[in-house]
Amino acid sequence: MPTPSGSPEREGSTGGPNQLECPPSSPPGMDHSMGSPLLSPDSSCQDAMLSAPAASPADSESLSPDELELLAKLEEQNRLLEADSKSMRSMSGSRRNSGSSLVSSSSASSNLSHLEEDTWILWGRIVNEWDEWRRKKDKLLKELIRKGIPHHFRAIVWQLLGNATDMPVKNQYSELLKMSSPCEKLIRRDIARTYPEHEFFKGQDSLGQEVLFNVMKAYSLVDREVGYCQGSAFIVGLLLMQMPEEEAFCVFVRLMQEYRLRELFKPTMAELGLCIYQFEYLLQEQLPELNVHFRSQSFHTSMYASSWFLTLFLTFLPMPVATRIFDIFMYEGLEIIFRVGMAILQYNQTDLIQLDMEGMSQHFQKVIPHQFDSCPDKLILRAYQVKYNPKRMKKLEKEYTTIKNKEMEEQIEIKRLRTENRLLKQRIETLEKVRDRNLYTEQFVTGLQMQLEQSRLQEAELLGALKEMQDKVLDLEKRSSSLPDENNVAQLQDELKLVKLRELETLHSFREMQDTVTELNQRWQLHMSKGGGGHWKESPKKNALNELQDKLMGVRLREAQAQAELREVKLQAIQLESQNQIHSKLIGRHEVESAAMQERLQQLAGQNKGMLAQLTEMKRKQAELDCKSKEEVMAVRLREADSMAAMAEFRQKIAELEIQKEEGLIQGQLNHSDSRQYITQLRDQIGELKNEVTHI
Repeated sequence: MPTPSGSPEREGSTGGPNQLECPPSSPPGMDHSMGSPLLSPDSSCQDAMLSAPAASPADSESLSPDELELLAKLEEQNRLLEADSKSMRSMSGSRRNSGSSLVSSSSASSNLSHLEEDTWILWGRIVNEWDEWRRKKDKLLKELIRKGIPHHFRAIVWQLLGNATDMPVKNQYSELLKMSSPCEKLIRRDIARTYPEHEFFKGQDSLGQEVLFNVMKAYSLVDREVGYCQGSAFIVGLLLMQMPEEEAFCVFVRLMQEYRLRELFKPTMAELGLCIYQFEYLLQEQLPELNVHFRSQSFHTSMYASSWFLTLFLTFLPMPVATRIFDIFMYEGLEIIFRVGMAILQYNQTDLIQLDMEGMSQHFQKVIPHQFDSCPDKLILRAYQVKYNPKRMKKLEKEYTTIKNKEMEEQIEIKRLRTENRLLKQRIETLEKVRDRNLYTEQFVTGLQMQLEQSRLQEAELLGALKEMQDKVLDLEKRSSSLPDENNVAQLQDELKLVKLRELETLHSFREMQDTVTELNQRWQLHMSKGGGGHWKESPKKNALNELQDKLMGVRLREAQAQAELREVKLQAIQLESQNQIHSKLIGRHEVESAAMQERLQQLAGQNKGMLAQLTEMKRKQAELDCKSKEEVMAVRLREADSMAAMAEFRQKIAELEIQKEEGLIQGQLNHSDSRQYITQLRDQIGELKNEVTHI
């Protein structure tokens, strides 16, 4: 038999203790929460179990004469108890601090019955000689534990069974309480839900709630991976009902480390899945009709059995019955949970088969928990009548591990396929974007080509306009060169001044002549008025008159010539002045036009340079776009080739998954997995992707 520090999963025989009938009724006045020292504190009919210690001949040979005599006395006292139920009354129990010292046989009270004294002596000897009993009398110890550990010995026996009497972590407990845990809020929230009707934990500031919080907080700091899980508080609460918080903390640490509870309470709860798988195998093998009924009603095993494994029946059965089961669990591990669970289903098979899902739920909640209140031994007896093969359970564990590994591989493969699926979708989206980009690029290139043609036309027009303007400038320069220069203009102005002076002189002479003619006319008139006509009878006078007339006519002719010359000079002056003005205006206009033409020429030159730069840039962009387009076309073709290769690989993997699925269905290993659904979804997605790729 392995030591307590080893694995609690011990291989045992499929048989159990001698089959006994439970008494028809519990003795009057029996306190089910305490019981006798030999009996469990929660048993009302354990005398039936105690009547058969079930010591084998080999065990009897290993016992000393004193121990054999003690066992004989125990059997005799059990028969007396069966005859007189009043002798089963014992003192009411109270929570007792066991400490870490070993209990001596001399601690038995003098007012106990002989049976109680013998029980105290026996368990005191077991505790004091623990190592020897574990080595030499292990089978007898197992039978005594199955019959129930006395209430006052539970604390020290549980510590001995769990090898938790001297753990280094106990010295760290006080330091852990000073630290802060990230799980404190969760623990505080759930404290009030743990044994809310029990006197020790009742009340918000009760001692039970405080020490329960301390133990749960300390463990959450020791094992940060598990931290805190709600179901574990019920196990710690039961330990605190039997021992101080430091010892309870040590026992709980040992339970988590060595009794598979840590794997049960991990976030993944992988061990719970294994337990459910093994329990379903027992159910299918031993209760096939009930198993079929459960399946037909979709009443899954996890719906009722999960709490059995997580809380060890502490939240399902009354405390006295659950404590008896916990006694055996401390010695045999989770095997007792499988046995008790199967015993409960066997006992209720007839009723459960007649109920629907809701009725079965009500039956599990209200009827089953109270069926063994009066006789826990009846449940223990039925539990050890259940067929349980540890070797087969080990094989189931390997099978479950294989299935889980395969499921994990499938999940990894499915995740990988989903990742590749997502990548393929991204590639398809990229291809669509590239296709749209190519269309846009083609349109953009076409637009650029049109703009290039328009630019070339504008360039030709501008070049033509520039040439025309250059011709105009040359023509204007020629015309400007043919015009008189500034020196000629100055000479013309001097000549004009001289002409004006001559005109003034001519006018002065003309006025003098007019004055002379006027004077002569006056004289002539005066001469005529004086009768000068009689005096001119002679020819000399007539000759003088004729001469005067001739002179007058000559003067008038000269005057007319002078006026004609004056008019001609004025006309020439006017012509010269008008020509001068015209030339000045032409010169000014030519200068303005030349400046405008120069400015326009500069603008056209700048525009020409800009257009040439744009043309060069457009040619460069066109070359880049052509290069990018070629690269993108090559990339698209490469991606299409990769997509086709990925599609072929997907088809091959789907075929492999379908083969694995068929094999798994034939072997019955994929009944509780979602692989078919995943593969169906994957096939649908791959089909859609094929259509999209084909469309692209």
